[in-house]
Amino acid sequence: MLRLLRTNALRLAAVYFALFAVSVLALLAFIYFSIANFVDRQTEAIIRAEIRGLADQYERAGLPGLIDTIHARIAGQQVHATLYLVTDQQLQPLAGNLTFWPSASPLRPGWIRFPVEARGDGTSETDSALASVFVLSGGYRLLVGRDLSDAEAFRARMNHTLAWAGWLTFALGIAGAVLMTRNMLRRVELVNRTSAGIIHGDLSQRVPLNGSGDEFDQLATNLNAMLERIEQLVIGMRQVTDNIAHDLRTPLARLRARLEMALLERPTATRYVKTLRDGIDDADHLLATFNALLSIAKAEAGSRRDLLVVVDLARIALSMAELYEPVAEKKGLMLTVSSDPVLPVKGNEHLLSQAIANLLDNAIKYTAAGTVTLSARRDGTTARIEVADSGSGIPVDQREAVFERFVRLEPSRSTPGNGLGLSLVRAVAKLHGGEVRLEDNDPGLRAVLTLAALDDQAMPREAAASDRPAALRRASGGR
Repeated sequence: MLRLLRTNALRLAAVYFALFAVSVLALLAFIYFSIANFVDRQTEAIIRAEIRGLADQYERAGLPGLIDTIHARIAGQQVHATLYLVTDQQLQPLAGNLTFWPSASPLRPGWIRFPVEARGDGTSETDSALASVFVLSGGYRLLVGRDLSDAEAFRARMNHTLAWAGWLTFALGIAGAVLMTRNMLRRVELVNRTSAGIIHGDLSQRVPLNGSGDEFDQLATNLNAMLERIEQLVIGMRQVTDNIAHDLRTPLARLRARLEMALLERPTATRYVKTLRDGIDDADHLLATFNALLSIAKAEAGSRRDLLVVVDLARIALSMAELYEPVAEKKGLMLTVSSDPVLPVKGNEHLLSQAIANLLDNAIKYTAAGTVTLSARRDGTTARIEVADSGSGIPVDQREAVFERFVRLEPSRSTPGNGLGLSLVRAVAKLHGGEVRLEDNDPGLRAVLTLAALDDQAMPREAAASDRPAALRRASGGR
């Protein structure tokens, strides 16, 4: 209960309850005063009607007729609820059920309120009465009033009823506030319990949903999606750590062994030069791995999104084709290039160059003989980069796995590389709001990178065809 009293949920419920209580009290007060005022008006209306009737009777039948009418009305009452009194000029009683003229202060002109003694069943009570005074012709005075005991009893019963209604509302409000607070705390406690489990290392825990679709369910859904992403990132980080340990241990161990052998063997200039060159190659491999990891991390974090400008994807693709053309020729492959004259996109030229270079590098690396094709075309509102080869391809069930860091389908890992090329391509695609996928080329593999294309007018005019790489002129009709 102490914990419940310290919660913001209870404070919020208390504020709403206070507003509700004030509204209920205002409504009850309005009901009370409205009904009480109605009863008072009805009482005064009855008295006025009686006075008008008796005054008319006096005008028609004189004083004897008035006295007879009053006696008849008094005799017809089982309870003396209506009070009558007719007096002469000296206020001496002539007729009525009052024995003397009451002494009372006037409420307003023609109206007085005075105490009246009521007898019944051997008891005597003093009640309050409201009366109106009317002066008849000849100086006679007519007093007609009503015993207010019934009206006061009605007010007392109404006060009692409204008081119970107020207390019941208060009790229900308190109970509702406590129940609402406990329900909110129960939902929050589920989040706290899940968070505590995750803090202690159980990343598989999720916030349970109750299926109501309320804001707590929406919050739990978003939290679960976030936890799912965090779990994937942590698992990926563990895999990356294992792969880094596997991929970097070998070049580091080889580098250390070469340096150690250089110290142990007989020193010669030729041996030192070879050792230094091999060490530089190992260091370059390590630097390439770390640079690839850094590029992937920056692309996934979106840290270069503010550097996106309008670039010509066709020019970038042809530049990469020109760069890898000697590599393909050295391996005996044919590199075929086709491109639209201009293919403007909004992107980062350096990252797009890296992505296309990685696709070309993979295609050339895993193609023993045949052709590698690079295409940069517009497809409606999409800029489409395709790199197709005639190699062995990738099984369908493993095409998603190769986009993970350090994943290589070659168990021996004898082919140069670090398993980060396609990971960088996917990260660059996501940064640019595009996607990359792998398809069959029959035979071989086709990698398709798609980005949002811009209108040709978005490309600056200074990017003329004459300034393009030589590959563009050679590849205008394919080669």
